[in-house]
Amino acid sequence: MELDDASRHGFGRMGFGCKHYRRRCRIRAPCCNDVFHCRHCHNESTVICLVCDTEQPVAQVCYNCGVCMGEYFCSACKFFDDDVRCRCCLLCFCWIWLTGNTSTAKIAASAGSCYSVSLRDKHCCIENSMKNNCPICYEYLFDSLRETSVLRCGHTMHLQCFHEMLKHDKFSCPICSMPIFDMDKFLRALDAEIEANMLHIDYMGKGWIVCNDCRDTTQVYARVAGHKCCHCQSHNTCRVAAPVLPA
Repeated sequence: MELDDASRHGFGRMGFGCKHYRRRCRIRAPCCNDVFHCRHCHNESTVICLVCDTEQPVAQVCYNCGVCMGEYFCSACKFFDDDVRCRCCLLCFCWIWLTGNTSTAKIAASAGSCYSVSLRDKHCCIENSMKNNCPICYEYLFDSLRETSVLRCGHTMHLQCFHEMLKHDKFSCPICSMPIFDMDKFLRALDAEIEANMLHIDYMGKGWIVCNDCRDTTQVYARVAGHKCCHCQSHNTCRVAAPVLPA
């Protein structure tokens, strides 16, 4: 039976694929030249020990010759690396399972990737934050080979893109606008400048601002140097139109 163009276009939709994706194609992996339904199916495949050439399920130690196939190993990421100079500080799924540390498990498991232990208790945890595009160059971070940076707000970007952003005097997250550094010293100086250039109240009009830190919208007096949130005392604000109140 011949199909018209419209029927041919939608033929087999949701009828093919794997447990990860519903799709009507397969991919050929350039690393092994084998065909898989998706990259996750590829990563679930077996490994081959380079010492004894034995194919086997993913594990750190070869069951045939007993050699350690990677000094650093993560069973969740299926990642092996003998160069532990830059891996010894990583917080990984396997490290969590071995230690049973549930507080750090929230950091790494929610992020969906391995994070440096130096970030523990120093950033907000955003679920699957690494499984997004870099907000600067839009490259998919989880598959990227370039080094990444985790901001205090929990969002991630390439480290190179982060440095480029700083060169252009951008000191807030491009996604949520929260500050990327501790701004207390700068804010104290800004408060002093505002006090030194305070206008008489008769000359100050009012306007509405939204705070990028606490997300609150308030009405404040217009100032020369900046507008301060009345709730969290942050200067990380921007002018907005007056809210429309319900009738």
